[in-house]
Amino acid sequence: MDTNVNVGPTVPILTTAAVMAAIVGAFYGSGAAGGTPVQDAAQGRLGADSTLLAPGSGAFSIWSLVYAGLAVYAIWQLTRKARQSPTQRRLRPLAAVSAILNALWLGVVQLNWLGFSVVVILVLLLVLIRMFMLMVKNPMESAAERWIMWATFGPYLGWVSVAAVANIAAWLASLGLGRDAPWIETAAIAMCVVAALIGAGTVVYSRGHVSVALAMIWGIAWIGVGRSDGGLTTATVALGAFVSAGILLVFAAAAAWRLRSAEPTTKRTTVHP
Repeated sequence: MDTNVNVGPTVPILTTAAVMAAIVGAFYGSGAAGGTPVQDAAQGRLGADSTLLAPGSGAFSIWSLVYAGLAVYAIWQLTRKARQSPTQRRLRPLAAVSAILNALWLGVVQLNWLGFSVVVILVLLLVLIRMFMLMVKNPMESAAERWIMWATFGPYLGWVSVAAVANIAAWLASLGLGRDAPWIETAAIAMCVVAALIGAGTVVYSRGHVSVALAMIWGIAWIGVGRSDGGLTTATVALGAFVSAGILLVFAAAAAWRLRSAEPTTKRTTVHP
């Protein structure tokens, strides 16, 4: 049985350093500090018009939310309350690894190593999935802890889930797979549907937390936007993406309301993201 044990400063400080490295890497990867913007790196294969599953350029603004949340988390997890949390003792190393992988992905893309970027983002996705499972299974002792963790790592997981699909599609396209194939639009729509199903599954598994699903709705909808304008338009895929995002939105809202309503009153002391 876990008891509150004050963790020494080493791991929290290393976690903060890892998160800050990821934020600095993102600043460089955006092109603001001399790096090549991600959409232009890897011969432009990660741009908004690179594949049928590439989200429109506006989708990437969600990173501002994710990085802001990570910055808040990095500072908060240094506090005495966080250092006494047995849940944070499990989650903190994974949060640090996720930040390192995030920075590594940006570095790999800057080097135009598209295939390796797929490996990195899939490992990042697995780390975030593990965090998600631990967040569901382990109690959080304060409203601050619940809000910071779910408002940060929920959107983080949701967006990386969609980004991983787009990354894989870009890599496969670079190998010439599916180029001008008659089934390519059907496959793109199928992937949007699968993403929506995964988003719905996160709401059910987490007993009503919607932050992962909301980020996935954002990403899927922006795939629809990307296929509605720009240099790679297709009404079929755009419609499939918008419908998938819309259905997931309705399901997430309904499922969250029903699951929360079924909780004992004593457990519903705060609203969770």
